[in-house]
Amino acid sequence: MAPAIMIQGTGSDVGKSLLVAGLCRAFTRRGLTVRPFKPQNMSNNAAVTTDGGEIGRAQALQARACGVEPTTDMNPVLLKPQSEVGAQVVVQGKIWGNAQARAYQAMKGELLPKVLESFQRLQDEADLVVVEGAGSPAEVNLRAGDIANMGFAEAADLPVVLVADIDRGGVIATLVGSHAVIDPAEARRIAGFVINKFRGDVSLFDDGLQIITEHTAWPSLGVVPFFPAARHLPAEDAVALTGAEAAADRAIRIAVPQLGRIANFDDLDPLIAEPDVAVDFVEPGRALPGDADLVILPGSKATLADLAFLRQQGWDIDIRAHLRRGGRVLGICAGYQMLGQRIEDPEGIEGPAGAADAGLGLLEVTTRLSGEKALEEVQGRHEESGAAIRGYEMHVGVTLGAGLDRPFLDLVGRPEGAVSRDGKVAGCYLHGLFAGDAFRAAFLGSLRARATSGLAYDAMVEDTLDALAAHLETHLDLDQLYQIALARSVRETVIEQFPLPRPRKAP
Repeated sequence: MAPAIMIQGTGSDVGKSLLVAGLCRAFTRRGLTVRPFKPQNMSNNAAVTTDGGEIGRAQALQARACGVEPTTDMNPVLLKPQSEVGAQVVVQGKIWGNAQARAYQAMKGELLPKVLESFQRLQDEADLVVVEGAGSPAEVNLRAGDIANMGFAEAADLPVVLVADIDRGGVIATLVGSHAVIDPAEARRIAGFVINKFRGDVSLFDDGLQIITEHTAWPSLGVVPFFPAARHLPAEDAVALTGAEAAADRAIRIAVPQLGRIANFDDLDPLIAEPDVAVDFVEPGRALPGDADLVILPGSKATLADLAFLRQQGWDIDIRAHLRRGGRVLGICAGYQMLGQRIEDPEGIEGPAGAADAGLGLLEVTTRLSGEKALEEVQGRHEESGAAIRGYEMHVGVTLGAGLDRPFLDLVGRPEGAVSRDGKVAGCYLHGLFAGDAFRAAFLGSLRARATSGLAYDAMVEDTLDALAAHLETHLDLDQLYQIALARSVRETVIEQFPLPRPRKAP
């Protein structure tokens, strides 16, 4: 039988489904054959399987993360609520019947063999099974006959990792309280805990981790920062978008990510003044709008830090999806640098000397930051339209690369900026260029003529799953989690905490 590990939570909606999807993709990328499993799910948002049944949409997404088609064995019991106290019961993909809540409690005993049967079939075809619990094991009033959490873990003899959501507050109490109310034998089955959805400086919670361990004897297995790009995933696992969008009745929509250290944003004032242009400053935590015609990456006082911030927000994924829909991107100054392939800082202008970061890779240029700052008023013309431009340069760094062979501007014989081979992405150092009426009219005219295309939704989901896997690789010790799954003795796993080799190298 393949090893397995069960991810339970201190409550509903703590991020179990998302973590399981990310772990499935991460272990799959390492070369393992992985399968997701959830003994019991409650959702009216179901997915159809290749074997003609239905399962929870979260498990369909997790199957996709594993690179396989979903099957009914991945979620053998699905409850589809029909009233406040009743639900349709789907067993191994087929309708079993309808049951009121109290009647279902009595029914669970006869469903456990079906659940174990499905689980064992998955074990037969996999190297690793990642199991998701439902609700919380601390709901001890529902423990009798349980098939969703500890009842299943006991029946299948699985180690458990307990996940808590710090975004809700009271995370110490939820973990320590869970330890206090569950059966001591089941508490020992828990190999460790994970703090999910953390925002800010993780080191500030070091004392909190120690307090939890002192009260529970469970080790911390990692702290996972909030993952904003989750909003790109199908509904059951997505984070809802928040924040007002710009006026939808304007002819042109421009989205501007609100970088943490945004600078020279008066570049956009002429666009804001245009009567048929809506400029949407997208605050942190919100996706770039899917119907934008143009994304502008503005200037920044700290290019490397804001590039990292952009990625933390998931805006890099938004930008790629925007381009696949036929949209366009313009970077100004630091935004131009971010669009390149690499940013180097050999003199430590923005951080440790020698620091470098991969850019977004949308322009064939590389930037090297230096202590010498360019401060110059310039004029010239826009290469594509021939419209006159004038403005000023104010930046540190020199940008080189093949992309300069396709300049965005001509500054009286000096080429400036770069344009991608398909013409969708451009960047330059020039501030103030939108103040020129001729250039602004020509540039906006090209947006009005843009041909629209449909959303490349599948590609966006795949990109997000890959980003989620990389996120978990960074913040969790996947080697340790795999060894927890391998270990048949939970007590041994908890005691022996040491670095472990990778289970299998990715191909």
